[in-house]
Amino acid sequence: MAYILFSLSLFLIVTATALFFTRAYWRHHVPEIHLPGAGYIYSRLPSGFAGDIEAGLSSSNFDLGGNVEAGDSRAGLDDASKAEVLKIMKKKRMTFDQARKAYMENRFKQNGIGPDGRPRDPKFVSFS
Repeated sequence: MAYILFSLSLFLIVTATALFFTRAYWRHHVPEIHLPGAGYIYSRLPSGFAGDIEAGLSSSNFDLGGNVEAGDSRAGLDDASKAEVLKIMKKKRMTFDQARKAYMENRFKQNGIGPDGRPRDPKFVSFS
């Protein structure tokens, strides 16, 4: 029984290796498999304010046009936040303002801040 398992394993490894090294010859005969969401595996983040505007990370409420017109040389928005907002926009099909709001509410929730901006700490005392 062990010889059969060993022989079968060796045969599969040799076959897989041969297919891997000859994939240039047979790959074009195999139909493309389109998995949902496979197009969003990697997308380069914009590197400046102009790139942020092109990526859709601007709106009338969050206008980056003034930064571009002023020749602002900064790198643009925070890369981690940018990636998260773009992910929310694609996943939930939201506009930039809606995705930015959802992102900020999620960050507030993670840091113990309520949607109204006040801390959720029961020991918090506020004097107004």
